[in-house]
Amino acid sequence: MTLKKAIGKIHLWLGLSSGLVVFVVSITGCLYAFQAEIQELTQPFRRVQIRNEEKLPPTQLKAIATELLPDKKIHAAVYEHGDRAAIVSFYDFDPSYYYLVYLNPYNGEVLKVKDMYSDFFYQVLQGHYYLWLPPEIGQPLVATSTLIFVIMLITGIVLWWPKKNKTRQRFRIKWNARWRRKNYDLHNVLGFYTMWIALILALTGLVWGFQWFGTTIYLLAGGDKKVIFEEQPSQIPSEEQEVHPIDKLWMNLKNENPTIDILEMHFPENDTTSIAVTINPDRKSYWKSDYRFFDQKTLAEIPVNQIYGKMTGASAADKLIRMNYDIHTGAILGLPGKILAFFASLICASLPVTGFYIWYGRKYKKVKSLEPRLAFLAKTADTVAAKD
Repeated sequence: MTLKKAIGKIHLWLGLSSGLVVFVVSITGCLYAFQAEIQELTQPFRRVQIRNEEKLPPTQLKAIATELLPDKKIHAAVYEHGDRAAIVSFYDFDPSYYYLVYLNPYNGEVLKVKDMYSDFFYQVLQGHYYLWLPPEIGQPLVATSTLIFVIMLITGIVLWWPKKNKTRQRFRIKWNARWRRKNYDLHNVLGFYTMWIALILALTGLVWGFQWFGTTIYLLAGGDKKVIFEEQPSQIPSEEQEVHPIDKLWMNLKNENPTIDILEMHFPENDTTSIAVTINPDRKSYWKSDYRFFDQKTLAEIPVNQIYGKMTGASAADKLIRMNYDIHTGAILGLPGKILAFFASLICASLPVTGFYIWYGRKYKKVKSLEPRLAFLAKTADTVAAKD
């Protein structure tokens, strides 16, 4: 067996073993590509009338939202610039739930209580991450299939690489050919043109899929901090003050950053954790966000040794890992990047399908090609038997 034939066998069997997972992950990636834009158009409760007055502080939003979900654990209060509603989030792992409460930030009017488990795009994301399986099963399965997909992209380019006299054939699709040839060209030509984008999508997916992979990329880029997001310890909070510490911190931060798009105030998990804050200057992406931590009692800022800190102190390696989500979704390039990611994901979803039909077509063709010979042999045998 030649090397190219061996690579072809590897490509075939890896494709048959991971094709269904790659198809699901790619299709859900397509569906999720424009989720932000679609939700903006279809969910009017996300917007409010702008008023020339102060917005309600986090503790008041918490009190209003908690009355609606009294037995749920609060996570954060999110303020967005302009005519956006405030959002109070509740979630926990055991028991598992995830709710968003949309409020008018000026008067506390409840605009929507949303169970995210029944949200279409949330379920699409669960399919993308876990195949709608328990995370401990689905996540390794998706990560392993993504790694296999990377190997398939590399073996695929080896199989695609044209001979000198067939160079032009590798770059075009013969639309007037039979369906098997058209299918073959779709698999090869589209796979070639999409390869580098597909490789970026797969590798950025592996950063989440395997911790060792993300850590390795970070270290190779010269990073020297913790890659995993960690809550920071805090002192025991003091007795109730006239202004609650988280409200005081919120006022300070919004005065310091009057033009930011998103200010997210995370309520401490317990008496020993800090107040975590996310400050995002651009809602269309995430990588530029500042992640800051403040002591519950003194509101002193707590320094961190992880990549999720202030952008001013982020190294090139820190920025690379923090860009991972925006690169993966195409948001790093804005709307054109999302369009590119959408079509690349769509083509990635087609590759297992067209690849399967190449294998099936060849197998079916071989069986069909034997039929005339078998019929001839049977007829000859009948003629010989009659003469005998």
